[in-house]
Amino acid sequence: MGLLLRFNLVLVGVSLAGLGATGWLSRQMLQEKARAQVIEDARLILEAAIAVRTYTVDQIRPHLAPQMTEVFLPQTVPAFAATETINKLRRHYGDYSYKEATLNPTNPRNRTADWEADVVQRFRQYPDQQEIIGEREASGGRSLYIARPIQVSNTACLQCHSTPAAAPPSMLKIYGEANGFGWRQGEIVGAQIVNVPMTVPLRHADQVFSTFMISLAGVFTAVFLALNLMLGWLIIRPIRRMSRTADRISTGDFSEPEFAETGQDEVSLLGASFNRMRRSLERAMQMIHADPHLS
Repeated sequence: MGLLLRFNLVLVGVSLAGLGATGWLSRQMLQEKARAQVIEDARLILEAAIAVRTYTVDQIRPHLAPQMTEVFLPQTVPAFAATETINKLRRHYGDYSYKEATLNPTNPRNRTADWEADVVQRFRQYPDQQEIIGEREASGGRSLYIARPIQVSNTACLQCHSTPAAAPPSMLKIYGEANGFGWRQGEIVGAQIVNVPMTVPLRHADQVFSTFMISLAGVFTAVFLALNLMLGWLIIRPIRRMSRTADRISTGDFSEPEFAETGQDEVSLLGASFNRMRRSLERAMQMIHADPHLS
């Protein structure tokens, strides 16, 4: 087995091991980074929803409240305003879903699913917890969610949710008196939940991972070729010439020119040593042929 083949086998083995280890570590890091980015985007959606809720209560509702006795305006409801606004935002964040999941909502679309009810109950059990991030098995695969509690902190909410008698008649005409009542000040009644399939961060990570690994493989290939060229030109070629020259000298043929003695690298020093040995051997052979007593 030649020196170049041995070198290539070792280099390929080391490169494959390096690519494997680097690929595994980088994939883990990229998946974590992609997951963190998805969570940050979900937080941005939640902050936007909170801003819409606050704006609705502070700026919209006071101006439209007098009309509520005649006609119910859902635009005055913070949950409705936030949900409708985020639904518009989902044109650019299509993979994300937003819901104001409530245990006892006025609007049926806000009623909690089983897993959402568990999230709300956790907020009720641990009222100091302000955010929950988790994963769950959904019908379409594994899903990532981030949730924040909905707490009755503004007395204006109780105008519609304390008792049917206190609620606007126009609202009762639409939703009836069965749901959405009995809320109390300070009570956690639901959760804002942003849900996104795990395929989203994994897809983002895989895209970056593929680009990274292709680039890294290209770098390894370039290094492999460069090292082979350098090894072949600077080491294998001179050694093969030395081997050929030594073979001819062993038969008494000194016609091969000497090696150039330029440079201070190991191959150049070896060539200089080989030239000195060759001259010594050539002189010794000349002395043997010149003196019959030595033959």
